[in-house]
Amino acid sequence: MTVEATTERVLRLLALLQRRPSWTAAEIAAELRVTDRSVRRDVQRLRALGYPVHAAAGVGGGYRLGAGTRLPPLLLDDEEAIATAVSLRLASGGTVAGAQEAALRALAKLDQVLPVRLRAEVRAVHAATDTLLGPGVEIDAELLVTLARACRDAVRVRFRYAGRDGGERDRTVEPVRMVTTGRRWYLMAWDIDRGDWRTFRLDRMREAVATTWRFRAREHPDPVAHVRRAVAEAPYRHLARVRVHAPPDALRELVPPQVGRVEDDRDGWCVLVVGGDDLDWLALHVARLGFEAEVLEPAELRQALARLARRLAAMAGPG
Repeated sequence: MTVEATTERVLRLLALLQRRPSWTAAEIAAELRVTDRSVRRDVQRLRALGYPVHAAAGVGGGYRLGAGTRLPPLLLDDEEAIATAVSLRLASGGTVAGAQEAALRALAKLDQVLPVRLRAEVRAVHAATDTLLGPGVEIDAELLVTLARACRDAVRVRFRYAGRDGGERDRTVEPVRMVTTGRRWYLMAWDIDRGDWRTFRLDRMREAVATTWRFRAREHPDPVAHVRRAVAEAPYRHLARVRVHAPPDALRELVPPQVGRVEDDRDGWCVLVVGGDDLDWLALHVARLGFEAEVLEPAELRQALARLARRLAAMAGPG
């Protein structure tokens, strides 16, 4: 067998090991159409190149690619290459500090090795796409890594947290999951001092440190639903419930999850739960939805809507 054929087979083996966590020697041999002995030799070749291929003996054993000190080359099929390039393009305008430049560097490297036909497809997608995002709050990449590892390893985290009043306090939490709305990042965690689930904005955290204190996972609410409720309701002075004559999915297209929560009702109606510090702003927000609506609470919102109606009628003039 030629050197080129052997190299191609070793690269195919590497691609298999990247595809899923574990393979038996028989499965690899069947995929590569070689003998078990050839599989063992190719595994040794990968190890000689610095890739940590671990082997487990016995029934159910096999080979798996471990974490190493070097990043192995990623072998991507056509769909994976296009998805990676497009994702890097979006990341270059993201909210993680330093990620924009890193994404652009990675995109430039990927563009160099893409086949001509794939490069043309990726550039066509980029040329036909604009990103409509408001300015977000940048998050330190090290903070993301610290919290991600703490969630994975189930260890407590300590940090300084700035409240809405501007004052900072020490917090110790048991982190579960990070959630991003596109503009901001949040952490859902069990607050040790308050004995309850809390949502924390990452841009308000300072001096975050993962401790060595491991915790046993608790039963917890759905992180996405918990954060959606927290960011749409908790921070505001007023909380409104409005019954809207519209399909829930149609209303969700108009109301982002970080602004309000849409609950299913009946007979073609749904309930919008939305918070705000200013009732006049809430009245305008409800009126511009364009659907028939009924204010359930608070009563003060009905008064704000009446004021808005009078102002609009006066602006429209007679007739």
